[in-house]
Amino acid sequence: MRKGKHGVEVSIAMAEAVAQADADCIAAYPITPQTHIVEHLAELVADGELDAEFIPVESEHSAMSVCCGTSAAGARTFTSTSSQGLALMSEIVFITASLRLPVVMALVNRSLSGPLSIWNDHSDVMSIRDCGWIQVFVENGQEAYDHMFWAFKVGEDKKVSLPVIVNLDGFIVSHVIEPIEYVEQDKIVKYLPAFEPVHRLDPDHPVTMGAFAMPELFTETKKAQDEALLASKPAILKGWREWKDLTGREYQPVETYQAQGAKTLILTMGGLSETASVAVDRMRAKGEAVGQVKLRLWRPFPFEEFKAAVKDAETLIVMDRAVSFGYGGPVASELRSVLYSQPKRPKVVNYIIGLAGRDVQPADFIAMVKDAAEKVKQGREDEYEIYGARE
Repeated sequence: MRKGKHGVEVSIAMAEAVAQADADCIAAYPITPQTHIVEHLAELVADGELDAEFIPVESEHSAMSVCCGTSAAGARTFTSTSSQGLALMSEIVFITASLRLPVVMALVNRSLSGPLSIWNDHSDVMSIRDCGWIQVFVENGQEAYDHMFWAFKVGEDKKVSLPVIVNLDGFIVSHVIEPIEYVEQDKIVKYLPAFEPVHRLDPDHPVTMGAFAMPELFTETKKAQDEALLASKPAILKGWREWKDLTGREYQPVETYQAQGAKTLILTMGGLSETASVAVDRMRAKGEAVGQVKLRLWRPFPFEEFKAAVKDAETLIVMDRAVSFGYGGPVASELRSVLYSQPKRPKVVNYIIGLAGRDVQPADFIAMVKDAAEKVKQGREDEYEIYGARE
């Protein structure tokens, strides 16, 4: 494994992080743009650099089914997918969370068909936003590498025992060569203990997983699952604190940039966050009170941190990268709901941007800030706009 800082494709760095985490099983099916991750893991296993089982399957549905089995048997388990692969996998994605199996998945975000597209947006992850997994968004290669270790640590915590999705933008992040600071293996071993499942399939000590539930029990199981996801937050925060102690790199559920004194805030998730930061710098240089909020933790939703981040803003511009057809952007609708009971809350203006990889430049963010100010003046902030769509 590499040591120190290297210029490397982000997908390769993520695969090497999974190897450093000493995963026991990888089950996956190739789909653009996540394929480089599992291809490299297959090479590491074949070359004897990772002592693990790599299970090539005939579909993404089978991949997650295998992951359920290996995780239930006590193996540290990883998979990766994108777009239509996630759609095919989704039946078992819900089951994985319901079974409380701490599988880690890199979701390399790509638009869902149709029309067919291999490019990036967030329509795939929004299709399973309520699947019961812990979910985070990263915006660059270092964050992607770091969060592989964090995901295993949090998901496998005995007080959590839940699967974790690490979302990264396809191509925009996954295929870019960036300087990645690798962490020494002895530090990883210290940070990430061996996986000890809460329950394990064992023929000598039989247990039942995923049994049939009558209506008299189903509601209670869903309530328990919801409470388990909410209760995972202390372990999520602890995992980030310990990573900071180990590496000096700090992560929070909600992060801000140039937000001090900002009357207008741009909210972003994922790789376009860095482009938005450039736009914020340009507006700040002209004396405009504009800042940025980055929503990292998607599930469980960080209610208090989000409210604190936007409490002094007059306008919150939410940048969605998926369409909730007939209603706007899914992130904006959730944030309006979170803020509804607040006595003082910003006006929420919603733009849907970057669908299927359409380019969004700093100038576009600046234009949307100006347009949002006009919408608020005219009392049209409840509208949503698919930005850049030609008539």
